[in-house]
Amino acid sequence: MEKENMTVVGVDVGGTKIKSGRVLGTKVELTGCSMVVKNDSLENSLSKLYDTIEEVMTESVTAIGVGVPAVVDTDSGVVFDVQNIPSWKKVPLKQLLQDRFNVPVFLNNDANCFALGEKHFGKANKYKNCVALSLGTGLGMGIIIENKLYSGVLCGAGELGMLSYKDGILEQYTGSFFFEDAYGTSAKTLYAKALQNDMKAIAAFKEYGMHLGEAIKNILYLFAPEAIILGGSISKAHPLFTAVLDEALKTFAYQKQLENFKIEISDLVDSPILGAAALCL
Repeated sequence: MEKENMTVVGVDVGGTKIKSGRVLGTKVELTGCSMVVKNDSLENSLSKLYDTIEEVMTESVTAIGVGVPAVVDTDSGVVFDVQNIPSWKKVPLKQLLQDRFNVPVFLNNDANCFALGEKHFGKANKYKNCVALSLGTGLGMGIIIENKLYSGVLCGAGELGMLSYKDGILEQYTGSFFFEDAYGTSAKTLYAKALQNDMKAIAAFKEYGMHLGEAIKNILYLFAPEAIILGGSISKAHPLFTAVLDEALKTFAYQKQLENFKIEISDLVDSPILGAAALCL
């Protein structure tokens, strides 16, 4: 069946919410949502997941895709150690969902879903080799090689944020907690202040851009992609650090490689849902 005619459900198991969406072609027709409670039991949290999917499920749905912020065995369909839901230690999620909804189920981690969503529905569509970076609470990375998602063992490829950097790891300087640790407030608050021409807030995003520039150079050395797609909540502030990224790239050793290289900003609406839905395609 052609992608344009398929109806699938995409599910994003996030840090504070479980969101679902019924996706027809490239459009999210209907969404459902439930709140994640960190200390919920396995039974209660799975019940919320089922209810959220039920909100958008119809007989026309042919498959379900689920993005999870965790280690995922895509072959067995088992999810391990979901950080925001501690009761999810070893959950046979694929089998549980297939038994309940009687359609094929596909799983992957959330960063990989973001990359795949961009490949099917967004800015990555025109590139054979690219990387998608999700700039949010942490630094999520998904890799597209020769038009296919590269997940690695247990979906562990792309953990760029775990690389050693300065006095810690890269994610400490490129996730949202950088702003809280260095400036004592959230990225959202600083962004609002920067739009009001607050110089300290503007400086915060310039410093952030410097660290992100180092991350991007590491990606270029490792993968030599045609493009990097930036998404996630912090990417909305890109006008505040784009110039700094350009400056960082001037110190990249292989300038010839950059002649056709692009940094693009995701413009997908409901990208986590679309990314999970893309697993079915």
